[in-house]
Amino acid sequence: MSGGVLVEGLGRAFGGNRVLDGLDLQIRPGEFVALLGRSGSGKTTLLRTLAGLDPVEEGAVSVPDQVAVVFQESRLLPWKRVRDNVMLGLDGADAGARAEAALGEVGLAHRVDAWPLTLSGGEAQRVGIARALVRAPHLLMLDEPFASLDALTRLRMHALVERLWRKHGCAVLLVTHDVDEALTLGDRAVVLDRGRIRTVLPLEMERPRRHDADFARGRQVLLEALDVGEAV
Repeated sequence: MSGGVLVEGLGRAFGGNRVLDGLDLQIRPGEFVALLGRSGSGKTTLLRTLAGLDPVEEGAVSVPDQVAVVFQESRLLPWKRVRDNVMLGLDGADAGARAEAALGEVGLAHRVDAWPLTLSGGEAQRVGIARALVRAPHLLMLDEPFASLDALTRLRMHALVERLWRKHGCAVLLVTHDVDEALTLGDRAVVLDRGRIRTVLPLEMERPRRHDADFARGRQVLLEALDVGEAV
């Protein structure tokens, strides 16, 4: 499906452990889906399959031609300046200009010539996002990209990702352990459990999201789906 994702009956096993078990999932073009689940539920395996990093051994997967991934670690090459990291793999005489434009979008126009080791954690992740967006993806996947950031930086990154998603209009799949992050950013929250979808929660709250009664109800639904309940 053009610009979206369709997963049908996806299965994957490692040894005798079925990590994905007949998984069905659809992400509409331009939709923001937050994917949650306990460790070992299949989140990362699903993301790696959609990114083409793991083979499809059982079932069928359809993804757009243009896919980009932002990982938890920024994975910047320390011997290349920020601009050159964003340019990696780009073709065309305008690659440098496109990289600089992408860095401007994430608020790092002043850091184009910086070395990665001089960046803060938040700045490094902004470079990772710029490196993904410069490829004009139809599907952007984010694998717990804010897990190592402090709380204030994390809130700023949430606002940045939402703004960029609105501007570019790509489908987004965010893998996260953070229920509040899913509620803040997603159009839908999907909870995986033992390789299957356990809960799908449409998030129809107005943006920007507020921690109101609807937010609290959504939080409780997701916590219960994660077998946390009222413990948090």
